[in-house]
Amino acid sequence: MSSPSAPDPSRRTVLATGSALGGTLLASGLPLTQATAADRPETAPPAGGPWRTVLDDADLVWQRMPTAWYEGPFLGNGLLGSGIYAEPGAASTAVRFTIQHSEVQDHRPEFGSLFGLARLPIGYFTLEPVGAITGLDWRLSLRDAELTGMLTTDKGTLALRALIHNDRSVLAVEVTASEGERGFRWVFHPADAISPRAAFKPLPDGYQGNPPAQVADHDGITASVQPLLAGGQHVTAWRERTRGRTRTLYAHVAHSYPRTTALGRALTALRRTEQLPYSALAVDHRAWWHAYYRKSFLSLPDARIQRFYWIQLYKTASAARRDAPVMATSGPWLEATPWPNTWWNLNAQLEYWLIHGSNHLELDAITRALSEFRDNLAQETPTPYRADSLGIPRTTDPHLVNGAASTLMGYGVGVPGQDPPTPEVGNLTWALHNVWLSYRHTMDRSILQDVLFPLPRKAINYYLHFLESGPDGKLHLPTTFSPEYGGDSRDCNYDLMLLTWGCRTLLESAELLGIDDPLAPRWREVLAKRVPYPTDANGFMIGADIPFAKSHRHYSHLLAVYPLYEVTGRSPDERALIERSLAHWVGFEGALQGYTFTGAASMSALLGKGEDALGYLGELMTRFIQPNTMYQESGPVIETPLSAAQSLHDMVCQSWGGVIRVFPALPAAWADLIVHDFRTQGAFLLGARREDGATRWVRLLSEAGGPCVVRHGIAGPVDVRDGQGRPLPHIDVGDGAVQVALRKGESALITARGDRPDLTVAPVRPNEDAPRWGLPRV
Repeated sequence: MSSPSAPDPSRRTVLATGSALGGTLLASGLPLTQATAADRPETAPPAGGPWRTVLDDADLVWQRMPTAWYEGPFLGNGLLGSGIYAEPGAASTAVRFTIQHSEVQDHRPEFGSLFGLARLPIGYFTLEPVGAITGLDWRLSLRDAELTGMLTTDKGTLALRALIHNDRSVLAVEVTASEGERGFRWVFHPADAISPRAAFKPLPDGYQGNPPAQVADHDGITASVQPLLAGGQHVTAWRERTRGRTRTLYAHVAHSYPRTTALGRALTALRRTEQLPYSALAVDHRAWWHAYYRKSFLSLPDARIQRFYWIQLYKTASAARRDAPVMATSGPWLEATPWPNTWWNLNAQLEYWLIHGSNHLELDAITRALSEFRDNLAQETPTPYRADSLGIPRTTDPHLVNGAASTLMGYGVGVPGQDPPTPEVGNLTWALHNVWLSYRHTMDRSILQDVLFPLPRKAINYYLHFLESGPDGKLHLPTTFSPEYGGDSRDCNYDLMLLTWGCRTLLESAELLGIDDPLAPRWREVLAKRVPYPTDANGFMIGADIPFAKSHRHYSHLLAVYPLYEVTGRSPDERALIERSLAHWVGFEGALQGYTFTGAASMSALLGKGEDALGYLGELMTRFIQPNTMYQESGPVIETPLSAAQSLHDMVCQSWGGVIRVFPALPAAWADLIVHDFRTQGAFLLGARREDGATRWVRLLSEAGGPCVVRHGIAGPVDVRDGQGRPLPHIDVGDGAVQVALRKGESALITARGDRPDLTVAPVRPNEDAPRWGLPRV
């Protein structure tokens, strides 16, 4: 917290806008220098030095055969995805390479998002050796986004390399067989084109699966054409090429609706690729991934968690791109699941949090999708309110459509005070908080003007239709639903907290944009007269009618604490409220799940409790994270490991409320740590080094220009110097913080007075070794 004599800058100040300089880097190992857009390269050279060291160390290995989605290697490029594991029931005779695609879906809205608009399974290849499989030695190279290794059978060996090409969206698997294994084969198995939810829930009346796929040869390329009852098709095309003793499989997926153009597109795309040898294909693929990783750097002395972190960066870029659909619950690696689409009451939000600090805004599909499909959001809003309101259903397809709504087929936008449907109405406002984070971390005015102001204006307007004054003179909400506790409550904290954040953000955004909005007086009234958040002796309640009294995995009643940072412990009483609420929430065993512990870790980090945060992450790793760092609840879901990476970010750096807090919640065991080009709110790139339990230096580059308050944590007097080593004017605001004004492209270095530390970016030494992720030998 800021010292009383030096309050945090107002949110209006820190919301000040400027254009971001996307994709810029500071060169590894160089002293901090003043940088401009022209000085900093837009693309990085191939990853080497510290990046190569930490990435090679984080590679997953398999010396035992994976048997399921949550054990095996996974490849992807945001669209095409493949999970690799033993063929179920035939582990000694075949290896499955799944083929799934995030754009492949059904188009029958009458059966809702979970059946009629669900993502559809495509199928899989089996690699079938001549002999029985007796062993394997595989390695998933994060740096190259490539699986390599050996499969051993009682007849010989199969040496393989596999990737999903970043740009061409082609799965390429090169296999070099020994003499006894030259007769190995590939077999494609089309999946039934039916919603994966059918394995868990009864089919809606009238629903039937799509007709079988049709497999045929097309001038040397084989294609599996899946017709859809609603029109359109999806197509998997493949071809195997032989070059000496090496055979390479190439496969591509295309989807079209309502036209049947996918076949032609798939054949064309494959013909452009399958003539390239694997080694040639890998060159620009690897170059993209090497540049991707160089956008930020983090090393800490816990080997297991450091490896986990870099795997999440690999996983995110395998599952997400700005122009790809917002991640569904299982990303591009669809399996049998009751959750075969995008979920908006937690999953999507958590999936994308880590892109901000790690400096990967090129993966931000949420901002793009909410903007592109805003008209669909209006159609999903209950009819009487469509003219001036927006909402998002609990579940949607990639175009943000839910279709028919029911607990079986998909959950629509509810109406406060009514049930059915379930009055879950805050999901769009929460999703827009992700957009706000993207704006704050880039200061890109176009996000503010085109998305962040107009969409929240209508999302909050939906609430305003139902707010009413009570006998206490306060504004109250009728009954709404707090995900996923059960039961409707008046003055539900989930909605009150989002309403408060939304009104405050709208007022500040309008001021920045110079808009005199006629709704501004109403937003101010809400902030002044909104009923206090319901609490009791145990902390935050679900709402005025429902105490928190049972095990519950979701922190929907605590959003004002995290991630909104509206309640942050500014006073002893407020801090005690957070501590009481957190302890009460996680104190009920039974329904707790993985993301319970990521939320608890981030809330502990807010309070500066690094030991507690690490303890919660330890519980997550021990109880929930699977061998390949995936996660499951009834079916495959990926938000929890990705949000664990954000919990780690929250321990290393926080930048809410206009203050950059360096190393705010590190456990004592993390005496050494380095971060480089970590992106903060205000569009600053942060570098910092901790040695022997003390912060040695902090450096910042401003991409947008503006004031910066940094709680650096360096004991005693400090020097603040610019990129040329000259003293930089600054104000000591107390409590280990300084305020410095930086113009766009300017930098600042903060050190203990008289200290001239080494600024080289290099990995820290681990406290002890740890087993690799994957399935290494026991």
